[in-house]
Amino acid sequence: MKLYYQFVLLFALAAAVSCRTVHEGPAYLDKSLPAEERAADLLGRLTLEEKGALMKNRSVAVPRLGIHAYNWWNEALHGVARNGSATVFPQPIGMAASFDEPLIYEVFTSVSDEARVKNRLAEMEGDPDIYQGLTFWTPNINLFRDPRWGRGMETYGEDPYLTGRLGMAVVRGLQGDPSNKVLKAHACAKHFAVHSGPEPLRHTFNATCSERDLHETYLPAFKDLVTKADVQEVMAAYNAFRGKPCAVNDYLIDTLLREEWGFKGIITTDCHGIEDLYTNHHWSKDTLAAISDAVNNGIDLECGNHFQHLAEAVARGDEDEAHIDRALLRLLTARFRLGEMDRESPWDNLPEEMVEGPEHLALARRMARESLVLLQNRDAVLPLPADARVALIGPNRDNVEMMWGNYNPVPHKTVTLLQGLQERFPNLRSFDACGIADTLIAPGTGTRVITQKNLMENLCGVDYVIFAGGISARFEGEEMKVEVPGFGGGDRSSLELPAVQRQMLQWLREGGKKVILVNFSGSAMGLVPETESCDAILQAWYPGQEGGHAIADVLLGDYSPSGKLPVTFYQNVDQLPPFEDYAMEGHTYRFFRGEALFPFGFGLGYAPVELSDIRLKGVSARGLRRNACVEVTLANRGDCEQDEVLQLYLRRNDDPDGPLKTLRGFVRVKTQPGKTVKASLPLSDETFSWWDPDSQRMRPLHGDYELLVGTSSRPDDLQAIPVTF
Repeated sequence: MKLYYQFVLLFALAAAVSCRTVHEGPAYLDKSLPAEERAADLLGRLTLEEKGALMKNRSVAVPRLGIHAYNWWNEALHGVARNGSATVFPQPIGMAASFDEPLIYEVFTSVSDEARVKNRLAEMEGDPDIYQGLTFWTPNINLFRDPRWGRGMETYGEDPYLTGRLGMAVVRGLQGDPSNKVLKAHACAKHFAVHSGPEPLRHTFNATCSERDLHETYLPAFKDLVTKADVQEVMAAYNAFRGKPCAVNDYLIDTLLREEWGFKGIITTDCHGIEDLYTNHHWSKDTLAAISDAVNNGIDLECGNHFQHLAEAVARGDEDEAHIDRALLRLLTARFRLGEMDRESPWDNLPEEMVEGPEHLALARRMARESLVLLQNRDAVLPLPADARVALIGPNRDNVEMMWGNYNPVPHKTVTLLQGLQERFPNLRSFDACGIADTLIAPGTGTRVITQKNLMENLCGVDYVIFAGGISARFEGEEMKVEVPGFGGGDRSSLELPAVQRQMLQWLREGGKKVILVNFSGSAMGLVPETESCDAILQAWYPGQEGGHAIADVLLGDYSPSGKLPVTFYQNVDQLPPFEDYAMEGHTYRFFRGEALFPFGFGLGYAPVELSDIRLKGVSARGLRRNACVEVTLANRGDCEQDEVLQLYLRRNDDPDGPLKTLRGFVRVKTQPGKTVKASLPLSDETFSWWDPDSQRMRPLHGDYELLVGTSSRPDDLQAIPVTF
């Protein structure tokens, strides 16, 4: 590998030198030249000290060469974050519930539009600082293997195929057409690899798993983003993998990422990850050794300030300047490719008014609508009649900050559930009644403890009570200092609603009210008692700034819910293996052998959709024909338009150690009341990719399978098609 990198660098330098004989002036200033040639020429003009200073996230200016200061750190988890006003879309776990790849691409195309506007405005005022650049440390494609993990809400769920498909849509929306001379932005696949909590241990934890679990579960989404979507950056995880920190793990970085997958982009540390190498993992003896270990093992960029000491590491003999040049060539090439060095791009004329403008707000509302998952609707209590006598209570009824999730912009306006319902019910009765995890609050007091009698008196004359419950990103998230019952360090120790909310819902049931629970959370909840105390349960996630409108649209029947769970809702934490166990057995729908409360892929609508005439086309023991697919007829048996998510799973019959089933295809299908429509799920060799114990890799593997077609992963919702591939 070292010889290969040296060859690439020498080739680029030679090309740049040759160009100097053709063009007047320095090659790095010639905009007609390829980005890598310009970068190679510029690299040769830098001092060793300047090189190190350009490899930090806060890259310094080099005025003598016309290099602007640039900060590589920016966030766009579900909108351009931490940089003032921007459109706030639903939290990624909510977007995943849409199973709508084209819509997510559209969302992140709008995000990159807003990013370009914000970057241009920052450049007009000087050098863009943190959160103002074009390089986004998004998406988080770690597998949400355990609902206790606080950062799981940043991901696209528990399935590797779904995560890969939706993650690629994010990358393509952010980066734009990869064939363009100028890229629109950078996306970054994080955190590589085998990373999903516990949060309090992330700087010291050593994740271990079998080679099968690694290739079958933890790596596929990363491989998809690298080999199919041309993601420009990858971020190394904090934790160690098999005893070696991820930032210096040659198997992950060299063997898999660089050699097998051919990744040519930038590898960055997570923030202050270099410090972990010598203070927490005790892998490197000191600071200079840590930065040398990182660069020698393939890290190009540091989020932090340690790389400013790279010249000292070279002087001490720990570091080879050729490794620094290898890394910096990638960084400089990227800056030229983004148009950042020249301060010009095809998006310079995007209007400032598009940021949080009407089109993007409409898109946020549409995305929020599709994210909502109807889990229960006893006796068709929803949709609500227009003349219903309704009250809205609960701790999240008017919680603006909760709507945003984490890693969020701060919009000019947020429509809470209270505001969304007030537009529909002018006489809406509303009060908190309780906090998220503590006090019962009497209406009008803010402090006095409410009683069941007092609660029911304040709901006199109300037929339907909408309870806005759940949790918020103040309770679950990244390495948090929160210690309340059921929560700790950003993670969760319990899946249940806080006791105060359970009490409230039970009182409402005993009082004879029709109860609709709108549950806000970034993770799965154990809602066993709520299936008894509530007539309807709507999972709302953290739905973004238009969430109040979207939920009201669903509750009133203007839109029939169509979201599907991207994670399993277990009954309780007792159904889970130990949190620190990274073996997949018992984790996620693919390996869980118990009975889920609500299974992966599940979600109700207002119109039942029946599947029939399921046909397998173009498949034989000799292989697949070009147009191989599963064709299905869907019939809408209701009286409203209904989107249905058709799902395709695969099971291998002679593999007792493999997944019980695993997602291999999905498509959203719009159906009209009383009508039928045909849909197809394409099949390819990759559909039948399975673990091969001989090669210790995933590959198309011949044998006997079952294709399972339906509307959720629940056995009763699936129809099996035996197939020999």
